[in-house]
Amino acid sequence: MLRFLLLLVCLVPGAALADRLKDLADVAGVRSNPLVGYGLVVGLNGSGDGNSGLTRQSMQSIISRLGLEVGTNDLDAKNAAAVMVTAELPPFLKPGQVLDVTVSTAGKAKSLQGGTLLMTPLMGADGEVYAIAQGNLVVGGLGVQGGDGSSVVVNVPTVGRVPRGATVERMVETSFLETEYFVLNLNRPDFSTASNVADAINAQFGDGVAVAFDGSSVRVRAPADPAARVPFMGLLQDIEVDPAAPPAQVIINARTGTVVIGGMVRVTPAAVSHGSLTVRVNEDFNVDQAATVVNGQDGGVVVPGNAVVTPDSQIAVDQANNPAFVFDPGVSLASLVDAINAVGASAADLVAILEALHRAGALRAELIVI
Repeated sequence: MLRFLLLLVCLVPGAALADRLKDLADVAGVRSNPLVGYGLVVGLNGSGDGNSGLTRQSMQSIISRLGLEVGTNDLDAKNAAAVMVTAELPPFLKPGQVLDVTVSTAGKAKSLQGGTLLMTPLMGADGEVYAIAQGNLVVGGLGVQGGDGSSVVVNVPTVGRVPRGATVERMVETSFLETEYFVLNLNRPDFSTASNVADAINAQFGDGVAVAFDGSSVRVRAPADPAARVPFMGLLQDIEVDPAAPPAQVIINARTGTVVIGGMVRVTPAAVSHGSLTVRVNEDFNVDQAATVVNGQDGGVVVPGNAVVTPDSQIAVDQANNPAFVFDPGVSLASLVDAINAVGASAADLVAILEALHRAGALRAELIVI
């Protein structure tokens, strides 16, 4: 039987703690950019791609750029692996600065343990090269294979990292120093929260500095002096804002067995009775060995016959008689949970009760199944 984990989020209206603005919103245009590249890892201890045509062609291409001519048939890729290299380019990172890269096998390689990534250009979504990656891999996994075909794999040996393995070659241009306004995008759109953010900013810097123009964005007037923009943004992100109370929701995840009830959930007058019916069936078999007696000169002889199997089934039915309970007008989350626990309902029963209350219109909340 699926076991449910019940999580209760108890929120008291008007008692929400203030959050820093940097925890509630992001600055539009100030974000990281994904980079990707195709490369070659060498120096593996026989755990590479083997006779892969792609890897041997990549090896031939690299060797030819070094001034040597060699055919793909003369190469063996058992100590090399074709890989995909990925990284995140943070905002404002300048040429010459470094970042970490992740290396993942693209072929039949069993492990990247002990390998070295050769020079790999990393491109952005526009096809331009923004960084160059190279270095020794750090692999947290381990893979061992025996001669009889048995193997042991710990974690994931086909993925590794190169700390500080990429050097930035090009900066991603932003309008941070030229824009007339900063736009703050809320992580969780809400009209009340957007209004509170604008009010908190205006209380700190003066009226008219911030305007909430929809439920997810707040426009803030930027300083005219470029040198004042970074200190201004530092002060801006440290402003404390009271976020609006979240909507009344009940979240059910049947795959992971999680039930989350928001603190704003209310129940209108309703009577609930929930009982459980358990049916147990035990199957058994009685075996009778048939026999035939044959009389001869020396007496009777017992000759075994065919066994006779008779099913023996036992069925028991248990039905719990749980009492009904009544919800008064405006019942809160704590009262709801206490009433359900009082009748001995399990978390799985709680899901059935909540669904029935929602269908009856007594549950003043949005029921979301994920």
